[in-house]
Amino acid sequence: MKDALVFTPDNEPYLGRQLLQAFDQMIVVTLETSARVAEWTHSCVARSRLQEAAIITTPQAISLALAMRELLRQGYLFPAKVMLRPFIERVVTIMYLKEQPEAADEWMNGKRPPLAHMMNYISDRWFAEKYPPRVGGIMTKPLNSLTHGDLQSAEWNTITIGDDKLGFGVSKSLNDPNLCDGICADVVPWLVVLSSMMIKIFPDAHSRADNGAPAPGTTIH
Repeated sequence: MKDALVFTPDNEPYLGRQLLQAFDQMIVVTLETSARVAEWTHSCVARSRLQEAAIITTPQAISLALAMRELLRQGYLFPAKVMLRPFIERVVTIMYLKEQPEAADEWMNGKRPPLAHMMNYISDRWFAEKYPPRVGGIMTKPLNSLTHGDLQSAEWNTITIGDDKLGFGVSKSLNDPNLCDGICADVVPWLVVLSSMMIKIFPDAHSRADNGAPAPGTTIH
């Protein structure tokens, strides 16, 4: 029902899109992984600074992903797109601190490296080429544009109105499956990375049997 005021999982406008289903599947995986970490943090007192940073950052990233999913359900595609940057920044922060654990102390003391710098550092460490590309600026420019609302950001809330005219939408966008797919395609790989980081940073949390694991959504502290 495209005229509903509030959509539910049974009638949301982009129900059945393959990438949206992948988003839902990764949400389940990520919440299950987070639940194992939560169980471990409830019983473990001795934690590294990296683990302390991850305990703060990963729940925030998951919460942002869930918020984006709900925005997609309600047809608010542009706000979901805008939330990509804070979501990605938290995942990249964990990746960066995992690659450079000594930076966790600085992060816990309030020093936050720029997103472009962290992306460049990770690309230099992970890519096999002799001269890896400096991807940070390339990847962060459109994200910054969305966040700060400059001219480039206008393309993401441009809609077609009567007589094939263009306008700028202020509410729900119920007929743009390509944009919905694009947002999901952006989010899903980062959720995979986030789950992987939780497993690497909290290995003891995942070495136990799954029996008795807390319900997804349990708070990490």
